[in-house]
Amino acid sequence: MESQLDSIFTHLHKRKGFNGTVLVTKYDKVIYKGAFGFANFKRRDSLNTHTAFQLASVSKQFTAMAIMMLKEQGKLSYEDSVQQFIPNFPYKGITIRQLLTHRSGLSNYTYFSDELWPDRRVPITNEDVLDLMEAHQPRPYYPPNTHYDYSNTGYFLLASIVAKASGMPFSAFMEKNIFGPLQMKNTFTFSDSLVSQTDKVATGHTGGRRKRYPDYLDTVLGDKGIYSTVEDLYKWDQALYTDKLVKRETLEEAFTGSRLKKNKDEDYGFGWRIRPLDNGDTVVYHAGLWHGYTTYLLRNPKDHSALIVLSNVSNGSLRHLKEIQRFLYPVQQGITPVEENATAVPVVNAKP
Repeated sequence: MESQLDSIFTHLHKRKGFNGTVLVTKYDKVIYKGAFGFANFKRRDSLNTHTAFQLASVSKQFTAMAIMMLKEQGKLSYEDSVQQFIPNFPYKGITIRQLLTHRSGLSNYTYFSDELWPDRRVPITNEDVLDLMEAHQPRPYYPPNTHYDYSNTGYFLLASIVAKASGMPFSAFMEKNIFGPLQMKNTFTFSDSLVSQTDKVATGHTGGRRKRYPDYLDTVLGDKGIYSTVEDLYKWDQALYTDKLVKRETLEEAFTGSRLKKNKDEDYGFGWRIRPLDNGDTVVYHAGLWHGYTTYLLRNPKDHSALIVLSNVSNGSLRHLKEIQRFLYPVQQGITPVEENATAVPVVNAKP
């Protein structure tokens, strides 16, 4: 299987433009890992499996875990309102559970910040976005708890709640409670000093391999902003089969669908998408796209397998991952495949 996976990813690299790192597991063991291309095309420094990438929306599962840990510690409830932690928040009737499951109805902060933030040369923080929401009250897309609407705003708010409920900055909470205990030594939240360590961090690139520079939105955390490696994400994957972070019953809710109108192709838990594969297995996964990075993490609890792919060239090459999924999870005779688009890799956390 290792040689076959190497052939597939080598083909994606040479023919489809894939530039990044990959790690595949089955029954908790690494069966393949590799690195293809450059961390920075101008310097032509080769990637390796310890190179860190911006995770984009794959960060959301870590934010959700922080909330679950605080819930177990008795510092919050999923039914608490946002105002219990952010008293001046101007939108009523929104709970932590609705933020976790994308049912807040709030408008996207990446859009209204473009209109309301006075100087894009100045980084904007979570607190700054909260101030914009209080002062300008951007119109929500929907009333709370009436629609599923994928929301970056909801997850930046969750990170802000983590900071309020824990009494420490979001980045410090993540390091103390998740990254440190799991020995994820190359995982961190966005900071200029860490991202500038070019020997450890891949540079984001456009589809044309031009460098993507950080902008003022990179300093908003929770919906994105975590950097990690395929090696560290393997440690994360393995920890989710244990009680190291939260109890099993707590974690199970993160992998339980929440959408009231069931979509046969997909559901959403806490920071995880839930989808049936063609072979009948149900997997949990997330994808991400942000400023020259595309990311993908899929877990199949049935055989304790995972597919982890990180790229620093946003050229659409990860859309070909359905070929990998079909190889890892072939359809058995007598099973009717689900619709073709059920194995497509969604693009999330992107600005138009």
